[in-house]
Amino acid sequence: KRPTTSDLAMHDAIVVGGGVVGCALAFALGNQGRRVLVIERDLSEPDRIVGELMQPAGVDRLTDLGMANAFEGIDAAMCYGYQIFTPTQSTHLPYPQGKTGRSFHHGRFVNNLRRLASKAPNVELIQGTVTSLIEEGTSVVGVKYKTSEASKEAPAAEGGNTSEDASLVCSYAPLTFVCDGCNSNFRRIFVDQKPLATSSFVGLVLRDCKPPKPEHGHVFLANPSPILLYQLSPTEARLLVDVPNPLPSAANGDLVRYLETHTGPQLPESIRPVFLEALHRERPRSMPNSKLHPEPHARPGVMLLGDSWNMRHPLTGGGMTVGLSDVKLITNLLKGLPDFKDQARVVDIIRNKFYPQRTGYAATINILAGALYKVFAANDDPALPAMREGCMSYFNTGGICARGPVALLSGLDGSSLTLVTHFFAVAFFGVARVLWPFPTLSRLRHAHRLLSAAANIVVPLIMREHVLRWVPVLCRLLGLVKKEKK
Repeated sequence: KRPTTSDLAMHDAIVVGGGVVGCALAFALGNQGRRVLVIERDLSEPDRIVGELMQPAGVDRLTDLGMANAFEGIDAAMCYGYQIFTPTQSTHLPYPQGKTGRSFHHGRFVNNLRRLASKAPNVELIQGTVTSLIEEGTSVVGVKYKTSEASKEAPAAEGGNTSEDASLVCSYAPLTFVCDGCNSNFRRIFVDQKPLATSSFVGLVLRDCKPPKPEHGHVFLANPSPILLYQLSPTEARLLVDVPNPLPSAANGDLVRYLETHTGPQLPESIRPVFLEALHRERPRSMPNSKLHPEPHARPGVMLLGDSWNMRHPLTGGGMTVGLSDVKLITNLLKGLPDFKDQARVVDIIRNKFYPQRTGYAATINILAGALYKVFAANDDPALPAMREGCMSYFNTGGICARGPVALLSGLDGSSLTLVTHFFAVAFFGVARVLWPFPTLSRLRHAHRLLSAAANIVVPLIMREHVLRWVPVLCRLLGLVKKEKK
């Protein structure tokens, strides 16, 4: 009798990818008693320029999962809020009392997560490249992976079966999680859309940098788009320059010239010297700022999580918060199952519990990132600079006008309705500035263009995130957005 895939399975779950989400997922499942195999393409320390600032809600989720000690021993810096700068003013947005974010070298942090995951009960972490998913009918029942040079001494995971191609190993499990990040090799199998990037972050490490507001994130509202600064350690800071596409060529020196002549003069004088030193010390590195709205899928035996499935502009640092929230939610929902062999039941949990329960919270973070970037860039629509000024006025008003947006930014408030309320309140602050000191016909037209610009920023995001469906209807009734052609 030929063995079934259920007979061959030596693991309850396979996790493709050993990054932040993959490690947290494996750790949580392993501590539930699940047998987990994690396959990571490269177990050397990652070297990335994003994924370095975790909002307070992300810190809370990591703590809930029992992995808060991943911040230890890596010189991680505390983050107590944000300072936002325009050429003429700045505003301080502190996190709620008792809540802090953390910033760190991404690679050191991920290495700690991997160590924690590998020491968790029932978790096996190996280095290898997953080449394909093993399918049986419409179900995914495992993976084929190729072992790397670094893992030749132990070429196959426990329970792995060498295929007819001696270089490939087959491992079986009733549930496979695809967590292979923004450049996922398997996303296209399950979702039709592709990531969209309209800009890139160009990153530098500033040594001996003294930020204007220590232990805070900094946002400089520069032309044409924002610049971020945050500490990586007590002596180092990361500078990220958002550069709209097309990105100037690094090979012929255009990128360095752009940063030196365009970005440098817009930075505060206190950090300009260390910026120029870093610019000529190291090669500027870039990474696309991609967005990918989540599209539910329900294929038996497989689930996408993290950046392989959902991305937003990294301006607000919400990616790890969403990923860790998803890990906490799905592991809690699966906790009551004795195993994952009943794929129909697992699919039902994913489709009818996980997706509905995560949508509101994740949508809030996704919409905030997209909307705030549009407002802070504020160069593709002549009405938006007034909204950017209105945004600063709103923050400087203090009280709920500051606390509310910070609660959203930190991930501590996941209400989409609260987000939209603050967003249009900012728009009306901009309208007030436009109409001051008294309304005229031209000012009224300008005010309408501003409200229309605000609606045309947030309505497409709301529609793609499938929340607050009445908001697009109301905006169309008010003539702020055009009705889509069928």
